[in-house]
Amino acid sequence: MGRRLQHHRTALLAGLTVLTLSLALCSCSSGSDGGAAADALPAAGMPKLTSVDINAHARAQLRPGGTLNLAIAQFSHQWSPIHTDGTVSSTVAVSKPLLPTFFRSDAAGTQTVNPAYLQEAHAEVRDGRQVVTWTLNPKAHWSDGTPITWRDIEANWRAMNGKDPAYQPSSTSGFDLVTSVERGKDDFQAVMTFDRPFSEWQSMFNSAANAPLLPASRIATPDLFNSAYLDAIPLTAGPFKVERLDPTAQTVTLVADPTWWGDKPLLDRIVFHTMLPDAMRTAFAKGEIDLLDNGPDVAGYQVIKNTKGAAVRRAGGPDYRQLTLNARTPLLTDPTVRQAVFQAINRDALIRTDLNGLDWPAVPLNNHLLVANQNGYRDNSLGLSRFDPAEAARKLDSAGWKLDGDVRKKDGHELNLRMVVPAGVAIAQNETASLSKMLKDVGIKVTPVTATPNEFFDKYVNRNDFDIAVYALLGTPFPASGSRAGYVQNSAGNRSGAGSAAVDAALDRAAGAADAGTASEAINQADGELWKVAGVLPLYQRPQLYGARADLANIGAQGLSDIVWENVGFTK
Repeated sequence: MGRRLQHHRTALLAGLTVLTLSLALCSCSSGSDGGAAADALPAAGMPKLTSVDINAHARAQLRPGGTLNLAIAQFSHQWSPIHTDGTVSSTVAVSKPLLPTFFRSDAAGTQTVNPAYLQEAHAEVRDGRQVVTWTLNPKAHWSDGTPITWRDIEANWRAMNGKDPAYQPSSTSGFDLVTSVERGKDDFQAVMTFDRPFSEWQSMFNSAANAPLLPASRIATPDLFNSAYLDAIPLTAGPFKVERLDPTAQTVTLVADPTWWGDKPLLDRIVFHTMLPDAMRTAFAKGEIDLLDNGPDVAGYQVIKNTKGAAVRRAGGPDYRQLTLNARTPLLTDPTVRQAVFQAINRDALIRTDLNGLDWPAVPLNNHLLVANQNGYRDNSLGLSRFDPAEAARKLDSAGWKLDGDVRKKDGHELNLRMVVPAGVAIAQNETASLSKMLKDVGIKVTPVTATPNEFFDKYVNRNDFDIAVYALLGTPFPASGSRAGYVQNSAGNRSGAGSAAVDAALDRAAGAADAGTASEAINQADGELWKVAGVLPLYQRPQLYGARADLANIGAQGLSDIVWENVGFTK
């Protein structure tokens, strides 16, 4: 429910969601006209799901003014979405109306230039190298009046290219392939040279990939990059600006920025209220929040349907719920043990319980990088997705974990896994009970550790202090680069710590592919290798299921599309 604890495969949900994945093979364009939204094509035997459901209206049909009240699951400490600790959904949600994004994504994943920030961008080959030229809108400026220039692009590249370990970026994808950023014809043009082709270059400075541009003045050194947005949002450059961060009330209030140079925002204010996920549905029913990111919550779904003046909005987006095993902990360093955990879990039963009553297909997801209604999807799990407790027991025996009474032991230690569970998330409580029983049947003990929503990621998941954690991964239109940080070796965004050179190489091949077919094959090869390292067990495509005030327009179940915040408002 709510925009819970989540990570974005470039952001995270824990009941919640966490990393931001790129989950669509997309058609990309740097033109100024948006492509037509299209329902995603399902894989064989999969249901066809609506691509976007936002109550779309022209600006002229909406009334100016009003306050939009939204819910977030935590009051963040790190408010920079490009910092590794800022990938949680609450930080990402608050930052999107505030920071520059060079492209907009439609429901089909097609990328078009956002004219508020970018006049034009194009890639070409010069002397055998890929060169991208970014031509900025000279009207664009930061909230202190400073123009947005090529220096901002250069500073973001230096912070996110992975060459200086003192920086702690959420992802280095794409930026690590850039050899230089230089001034173009003037201060409003940057020329970026890559050492090898990067087909998903439009994921850079892109809201859909959770990679907005931040100001050079606040990220130019490691100390600034890591600390300037701690408990503060010092500079913005969007249709809205920060009026107040209130840690006591746990609210973030944004107001329309009168110096915004684009279309005037229809709303006067956006207020983000921090609350436990289970409290969000009550707040929605009382009219205290206007939009409820319900996800796979049956009680919340019933509340939406029974709330007067509310509408259900649903779409098949690129997000999925998954289970992460921490390969860094002593009990789970052996991939054979992690594979055994996978095969001891009856995903069909778990998914039916999670999705029962939601009018959503209870179908297991068997790919880490693509959801089932996306082009290129296939099952690469090599049997590891199949519930097989006998095989799980055999793997545990072979790894030296022998049954001793009800629990397996090795070298005097119990196979006792700590499962961190976010408080106030009904689905997580149910999953904990089910998983504990399933794993007990093969001799694995599960010890739940309850965490507050503010602590689930900050104290446990991001600090590798867990054995098992279940949350949702949020996707983007960029399957290779958007997922890379969550799965490559030695990446701060890889919460499981599992990986291999084969995974890294396949993702790199996908990012540099010359055509969609080659990219699809490389993505599926990477997925096959991810099953082998057994760090993340996909469960199911997460419903983008929202409750909304019936008169709320241009926001809801976005699918792969971006929210155009200046166009969000209420019907007349």
